[in-house]
Amino acid sequence: MASLDSPITIVRPHLIEFGVGTAGKLGKWAAGKGYRRTLVISDAFNASRIDVLELKGEVTVFAEVTPEPDTANLEKVLAAANAADAELIVGFGGGSAMDLAKLAAVLAGSAQTLQEVVGPNKVHGPRKVALAQVPTTSGTGSEAGIRALVTDPATMAKLAVESLHMLADIAVIDPALTFSVPARTTAATGVDAMAHCVEAFTNRKAHPMVDIYAIQGTRLVGKYLARAVKDGNDAEARAGLSLASLYGGFCLGPVNTAGGHALAYPLGTRWHVAHGAANALIFPHVLAFNTPSAPEKTKAVMEALGCETSGSVTSVFDAAYAFCAELGIEMKLSGLGVPESDLDAMADDAFAIRRLLDNNPRDLSRADIRSIYAAAF
Repeated sequence: MASLDSPITIVRPHLIEFGVGTAGKLGKWAAGKGYRRTLVISDAFNASRIDVLELKGEVTVFAEVTPEPDTANLEKVLAAANAADAELIVGFGGGSAMDLAKLAAVLAGSAQTLQEVVGPNKVHGPRKVALAQVPTTSGTGSEAGIRALVTDPATMAKLAVESLHMLADIAVIDPALTFSVPARTTAATGVDAMAHCVEAFTNRKAHPMVDIYAIQGTRLVGKYLARAVKDGNDAEARAGLSLASLYGGFCLGPVNTAGGHALAYPLGTRWHVAHGAANALIFPHVLAFNTPSAPEKTKAVMEALGCETSGSVTSVFDAAYAFCAELGIEMKLSGLGVPESDLDAMADDAFAIRRLLDNNPRDLSRADIRSIYAAAF
């Protein structure tokens, strides 16, 4: 764990608008900047309600964002971006739409290819277009960050791009946009937001400057997630989760996630399990595994979630598992259609994600990963 005097770099979108009913502020901001041509990158559902953004001028909509987008989906986005010749690109949706918007903002019209920018700090700047992010789920926190991920279908691996040039000029977080999210998705994405916070809080790179966001984000999920699952129109609960998601996004830049996300990724890339659902299923297993290496922080996490434990590995697992299961989340790999015959390949894939595993507070061997998958089956 980093100490208080350890160097750290914190970044935020240049402007953040937060609160129920704020979606229309994007259009007012864009008009004030004089942007006349806008490309909105979205999925089919959210594309049907772009009027809430109150955008003026020539607005082009790309409505074909897919869950867990791959390089083919990105190629379509880039073609649309090049054709639109936009001055402003808007990511409107969940993490998939926002990640593709980031990549479109730096790659459209650029001489660089995706393969040339994979990794940290490889994007050439400055960016030629403005970038806005408007989340419609409470999970990824992508609106706040500088990373974007797409899947390479050939290798079934996530390609991660990290660059300050992908930081949004404005993030508009309107919890009202999440009212329509179904209960099951609300539960899974809420746990994903919490996993961002918890993995950053217990991380080898954890830092006091980030810990405050991480633990508060966890508290917000503990307080509001069950309420939002029960009543999707509970404005206070939805706002609490939107804030938790934003705080989770704040954690990702300087600290990032760890073992939980590394083990969750193969579920999405190989079996197209939604990212939130994958993280929720894996969460109690990795939290319990890490407990011996981060006992005090694990205790703080469980208290933040409102869970009572003795501090033992078993009690931490049981409490975390119950927290997720009681939200209606599927907690078995077999229940998500993952075959037992694929567990070895998944373990190989997860063990190769060193950029995250190296952050984990306790070393996760390939055998440890395989054991966790077996226990989750």
